[in-house]
Amino acid sequence: MIDTHAHLGEDASEVLARARSVGVARVVVVATTVAGAKAALALADAEEGVYAALGIHPHEAGSAGPEDVERLRVLLAHPKAVAVGETGLDHFRDYAPREAQRRLFEAQLALAADTGKPVVIHTRDADDVLHCFSSPPLLAEATSRGWYVSFAGNVTFKNAYELRAAARAVRADRLLAETDSPYLAPQAVRGRRNEPAFVVHTYEALAAARGTQLSALAAQIDANADSVFGL
Repeated sequence: MIDTHAHLGEDASEVLARARSVGVARVVVVATTVAGAKAALALADAEEGVYAALGIHPHEAGSAGPEDVERLRVLLAHPKAVAVGETGLDHFRDYAPREAQRRLFEAQLALAADTGKPVVIHTRDADDVLHCFSSPPLLAEATSRGWYVSFAGNVTFKNAYELRAAARAVRADRLLAETDSPYLAPQAVRGRRNEPAFVVHTYEALAAARGTQLSALAAQIDANADSVFGL
């Protein structure tokens, strides 16, 4: 299995060992600052099966400038840098001016186009601007555009009926799974810090929702990750 979106801390080696012990062999570590991008690449160099998505989060848009995007460009040349992001728009927290968020997002989209990398998009309360999957009503447009749809631990929550219905509707070749650790711990481990090992619960929920064997689902998501990230 693969966790396609994780944020790891100082105990990353221990966390990754626990993931491997339950069959999560690959993890895409996601950066939200230039400093975080450098740390993600250092971790990817040190750990087998770890890859890095390099981006600047919209929360940082108030202080990030064009020079930071150019620093990302240099870092994206690393062989284990597989995506730009996470980037996007956050109109829920509004930690940075919305126009600054938009400029930073557009600069990173251009960077992804220049480098041929996929984009990992963060969107919160910005659905009128960015149609990235975060709720079932957006699924039709996301799939019509051929975007990959990644489900996290919230698909396992008891009342997540609409998310599970959406999981059934996604094309098999556009389905991904993630933890977004340390956030969104699945139902079985709610209240604990999330980590890549717990993506197993998300895989199980997706397999149940789609009426497929866990092994077949894992193989499909692995193939999808290989395709989108070039692993």
